[in-house]
Amino acid sequence: MNQLNSSEGTELEKPSKVRIWLGEMRAPFLTGAIVPVILGTCVAWASTGTFLLDIFLLTLAAGVFVHIASNVANDYYDHKSGADDINVEFVRPFTGGSRMIQRGWMSPREVFAEAMIFFILGGGIGIYLAYTRGIIVLYLGIIGVGSGFFYTAPPFRFVSRGYGEVFIGLNFGVLMTLGAYFVQTQVLAWEAVFPSIPVAILITAVLYINEFPDHDADRDSGKRTIVVRLGRQRAAKGYVVLMASVYLSILLPILLLLTNWYTILGIATLPAAVLGSRYALAHYDQSLPLTPAYASTVFNHLFTGLFLSLSYLLIGLGRPPICIVLWGSICLAISLIFYLMTERKVKAMANPQI
Repeated sequence: MNQLNSSEGTELEKPSKVRIWLGEMRAPFLTGAIVPVILGTCVAWASTGTFLLDIFLLTLAAGVFVHIASNVANDYYDHKSGADDINVEFVRPFTGGSRMIQRGWMSPREVFAEAMIFFILGGGIGIYLAYTRGIIVLYLGIIGVGSGFFYTAPPFRFVSRGYGEVFIGLNFGVLMTLGAYFVQTQVLAWEAVFPSIPVAILITAVLYINEFPDHDADRDSGKRTIVVRLGRQRAAKGYVVLMASVYLSILLPILLLLTNWYTILGIATLPAAVLGSRYALAHYDQSLPLTPAYASTVFNHLFTGLFLSLSYLLIGLGRPPICIVLWGSICLAISLIFYLMTERKVKAMANPQI
């Protein structure tokens, strides 16, 4: 399994301090906070015509800062528990944390300090928004910061109890979308909850599928994730259930007339779900060959959220139904291109002489 993390041994030159801090933040995965904020803002504009740019930017910054803080704090506490230190099956950049402590590029104390800085930044903006837009922001923020920090931190360590993934789905799906909606409109509405559910399921799925290569290290360090509790084989079937739930959560509200039928754009990511499910079922016990499943889940989360956001922009603009056909074709084409390019890359890696 050591070939999976061989890149650690080849990076001989220590990067600059700025690059190390950026690496610790795991910037490519901050879409977990960006997507729900964009979605909630689009829903607010479509339903009320309200769009406050300064409030949107502050909300986006707060969400990103809290996400960074949670990522960094998780690195610190995974080091403290030994989960990352004994992990030899991680697949960069998807699993195993940032590896900054393990490479010796940051001390545990520095990592903890970085987490606290970003919690303070995000919390400070949250307090300002609570003061100017409504106390509900403070309640949502306390839940988000608390469960983000205690995802791996004692005494709760939600991830070790088998429901940490559920908390992350709640935070980076429902609460952030609803919060972004609230700061624009100053009201809470189910209209913002329904489109947040597929995003919540997908961010949960991102964590879930990335736990497969970490299975042994998590188990041995007492980190009782859902994948550890189920075992990889059964967990692979659970991944398929999650993917099916995403599209059910989009279609069911449409059929029940709870959301506008324009949100059908969200199902355009189905090819990515099929790709991820295929590889999860076929390679659940092989960390490196499972890479297309990691990548497709991240893609699915990002683009399902963006396609749903687009649907609310079309609603707000009052575009005619024919636009859904056009934009639906474009969205589906994006997903199919991802599917085909991923398959092509897998085949090229399997047959490098071609």
